[in-house]
Amino acid sequence: MRLRVEAEGEELINLKVFGGKTMTALFEEIKINRMTLKNRSVRSATWTGMAEHGHCSTRLIELMEALARGEVGLIITGFAYVMPNGQALQRQLGIHDDAMIPNLLQLTERVHAANGKIAMQIVHAGVQTVVRQRQKRGTPIWGPSAVYDKFFRRTPKAMTQREIKETVQAFARAADRVKRAGFDAVQLHAAHGYLVSQFLSPLKNRRTDKYGGPIENRARFLFEIYRAVRKNVGKDFPVLIKLNAKDFVRGGLNQRDTLFVTKRLEEMGIDAIEISGGVPAAGDLGPARAKIHKVKEEAYFLPLAKKIKKQVSVPIILVGGIRSLKTVNHIFKTGAADLVSMSRPLIREPGLIKRWKEGDRKKAKCISCNQCFGAARSPEGVYCVMERQVKIRKKKQATR
Repeated sequence: MRLRVEAEGEELINLKVFGGKTMTALFEEIKINRMTLKNRSVRSATWTGMAEHGHCSTRLIELMEALARGEVGLIITGFAYVMPNGQALQRQLGIHDDAMIPNLLQLTERVHAANGKIAMQIVHAGVQTVVRQRQKRGTPIWGPSAVYDKFFRRTPKAMTQREIKETVQAFARAADRVKRAGFDAVQLHAAHGYLVSQFLSPLKNRRTDKYGGPIENRARFLFEIYRAVRKNVGKDFPVLIKLNAKDFVRGGLNQRDTLFVTKRLEEMGIDAIEISGGVPAAGDLGPARAKIHKVKEEAYFLPLAKKIKKQVSVPIILVGGIRSLKTVNHIFKTGAADLVSMSRPLIREPGLIKRWKEGDRKKAKCISCNQCFGAARSPEGVYCVMERQVKIRKKKQATR
């Protein structure tokens, strides 16, 4: 049975009735390969600063468990580096060694016990690596070409074809570890200016061999990674990808090229595509845009996702500034995406999806101040600065 109801301050939306309660399309099940999700919400990969020398920590396990108890349909971990020279940040997860598996098994077991599903995102940072660690080890910074990066103020070493093949196999071995560690899926990070994103970008990729030039060549590295990963994990294990719709910098990846990549990935058997955008140099047009106060400012990649969804039938996950159930309903109503993905709102409210499900449809408390990025660099790891300030004020008031 379907009803037409008007939510508080919202447009008319389609709702389903479950046990006498009205639910939005957000709470419909969806199947990705053989993985069934209880709803269409995704916790987008978020660097937490909670790993210890690449290993999963107890604090990280507790955070993922809280998200599962908060009814998030699919939790995606923060990006995990597939090679030591591909680490992007301090206290970042690693998946470059079998030694990481025991702690990760504890993580997946806790999430599954809380009736959750979890995927791991895997990455190589390329030019966006941790410079101090690279210099200390005497390891060169890799990139598709020796092009000076104005934002990071460094020039990477152009990778040889042998190093490209080595990296492809590192992704494949990492995906195998993800599967052995009990994860429900793996996600390839091909967005936000990291190594795969650098290969896709004509601004960063100036190669003249088979990995450079037209998009067919610039995407070769990604396609080889996907094939190697698929071979290692098998046809039934969900393989997802996070991809920029556009880089939002002059000379970077454009949507025409992204459409080629998404259509080819669909032909190759990718299971779902998360649409994002921007690189560090994009500034205000980066992936985590600040000061989202109005509904019209939400879902800033929605127009790009619409164009991609028209071209492919593979499930599309949309991320980027989603803060209200009204926006979620609009996304599903327009058919622009099959799932919605959030990061910052779930830092402040791990139970946001459960709150919406139980009938409290007020928008997320997140004000997009981005102070959580600074918090992630603290010894404690990521937390919502604003929420902590609210709790401190309430505590002071209670003791007066």
